[in-house]
Amino acid sequence: MTTSVVGLSVDCSDPLAVAGFWSAVLGRPVNPGADTENAAIDATDPASGPRLTFHRVPEPKTVKNRLHLDLRTDQFQAETRRLIGLGATPIRDIEKPTARWTTFADPEGNEFDLIAG
Repeated sequence: MTTSVVGLSVDCSDPLAVAGFWSAVLGRPVNPGADTENAAIDATDPASGPRLTFHRVPEPKTVKNRLHLDLRTDQFQAETRRLIGLGATPIRDIEKPTARWTTFADPEGNEFDLIAG
């Protein structure tokens, strides 16, 4: 038996808006058929990461994510500015001897990390 990860699901109040944000971040189109209840962004190739799905839920986000996306870039400052321009909010910066990253929130408060590298 083989089990594999096919994607990640994100609960949100506005699937179209959150999918649009992640579409712009990742440069991957929102799949046809997106609506106010569900939206998805497929991986465009194996290196682009998993499929992301966005599902409308009635309750707001209230605590820190237990699972989040890690994004890596070799243009950390430029990508930070781009993410902020798309609607991301910086939460905290971490610098360690061997790693540097910023934790951001998407427009609905879901955290993700941008890692320098």
